Amino acid sequence: MSRITRPVPPEAPAGGEAAHGAVPPPSFREGMSRLATAVSIVATDGPAGKAGFTATSVASVSDDPPTLLVCLQRIAQSAPRLVANGGFSVNTLLAEQRELAEIFAGRTGLHLEERFGHGMWTAGEGGVPVLDGAAAVFECRLVEVRDIATHHVVFGEVTAVRLGPHGPKLVYAERAFHAL
Repeated sequence: MSRITRPVPPEAPAGGEAAHGAVPPPSFREGMSRLATAVSIVATDGPAGKAGFTATSVASVSDDPPTLLVCLQRIAQSAPRLVANGGFSVNTLLAEQRELAEIFAGRTGLHLEERFGHGMWTAGEGGVPVLDGAAAVFECRLVEVRDIATHHVVFGEVTAVRLGPHGPKLVYAERAFHAL
C-alpha cells in the first residue's frame, strides 16, 4: 500500500486539508520525480541571441489553434533570450540523443550558443533552430508568458511540425534519463 506524505499544520481547516503551501518543496520534488515525462530541447534564436535548454515540462494546450506550453526557471540563462526572441522550437528527443539532453541541461559546462556545436541544427521555417533527427519538432510563435512562482510558463502557437524517425524515446523519471 502506498503512503501519502502530506503534513497538516495546526492551523489546517477542520476537514484535515492542508493549508496553501503546506507541502514542503522536497516532498513535492520527490513526488514529481516519479512522473515519467518526455525529454525535449527547447531552442531559440533571434535579436537576443541563440539559446537552448533541456525541458521535461512541455504540454499540449490546444489543437485549435495548435498551442503548447513550456516551463522554465526565470533565472535560467536562456529565459530572457527566449522571451525577447518571440519564437522557439520544441525538439522531442529519441533515446539515442541522451548526450544532447545532458549538454542542454547544463551538465557539461557549455552555455548558450556553445551547446549548438553538438547535434545537427538547421534554421526552421520561422528561423528558430531545429534539431535534425529529433522524433518530432514543433516550431512556435510565442503568444504569452505567465510567471508562476519560480518559473515562466511560456505558451507558443505551433506554426510548423516536423516528424522525425521512429524509435525509442528519451524520458526522464526518478532523476534519470531512460529509453522508452
